[in-house]
Amino acid sequence: MIRNATEEDIPRLMELLKQVNMVHYALRPDLFRPNTTKYDEAELRQLLADDLTPVFVYEQMTVLGYAFVRIEQTKDDRLQQDRRTLYIDDLCVDTAARGQHIGTQLFDFVRRWAKQQSCQSITLNVWAGNNAAYTFYQKIGMSIRKTCMEMKLDKTPKKLARNL
Repeated sequence: MIRNATEEDIPRLMELLKQVNMVHYALRPDLFRPNTTKYDEAELRQLLADDLTPVFVYEQMTVLGYAFVRIEQTKDDRLQQDRRTLYIDDLCVDTAARGQHIGTQLFDFVRRWAKQQSCQSITLNVWAGNNAAYTFYQKIGMSIRKTCMEMKLDKTPKKLARNL
């Protein structure tokens, strides 16, 4: 069953947030700290109280997954068209429950909810190297919208060093 998260879910959400953090830490220990979470309990309470940032949970005896979402709106922007987008801030399925199509069910629920909110699209970010997430999102029909590039400055590329 998928439902809105409540304050009673916060301890379980914290456990799942830690799982997500450790995936990110394994990919990019230069950016992420180990054994922490994106939100603390007080911040989760604020998110749960705000209708613009719902958190949906998949529950089967216990919470096995979640989707943190928020509606983003562009209006009267000089450059961009007016549009309403649902941004998936975080989507997680417990590592012990993967392969049961929980992520797909959460995403389908979020997609239906976004349509009810008159959103024209759904967006999210995937860290480079998170191949499982990338494959999952492609499989359910998402495509690349933009790419964020990076150059680490602790090592100067040989080609660039020759030109200096």
